[in-house]
Amino acid sequence: MNKQEHLFKLFLRIIGSVALLAIIAVVMPYSWMNVTHQWLGMGKLPAEPIVGYLARSTSAFYALLGGLFWLTSFDLRRHKSVLCYLGIVIVIFGAALFVIDLREGMPLYWSFTEGPINVVLGIIIFVQSYRIGVEPN
Repeated sequence: MNKQEHLFKLFLRIIGSVALLAIIAVVMPYSWMNVTHQWLGMGKLPAEPIVGYLARSTSAFYALLGGLFWLTSFDLRRHKSVLCYLGIVIVIFGAALFVIDLREGMPLYWSFTEGPINVVLGIIIFVQSYRIGVEPN
């Protein structure tokens, strides 16, 4: 394994670890979610069941993705096609999040970080995955 692949493995594990932290929100009490929502400047968190469902299921999805990043990091060459796929769909996902955030009236700091960060991460994942197994010049 070359240095570039080693750094990519580390990168996947870092973003995987950050994504795994979302598991906390799956079991977080509503009162904590409400305090966080207000701290972010978005007012009182609605208490309807769909709000908790969406917050918790989205957090579970992010944790699942974090675990997948960790799993693929153990054998980059074997999982190259999965990593390339993830890179592409994370770029698309980030672009979609950006549009959704703007349309739903999320704060601008949210809109201009969430989607664009995912686009950048997706590009990095795709480019680094595509390069796996190619000898540097």
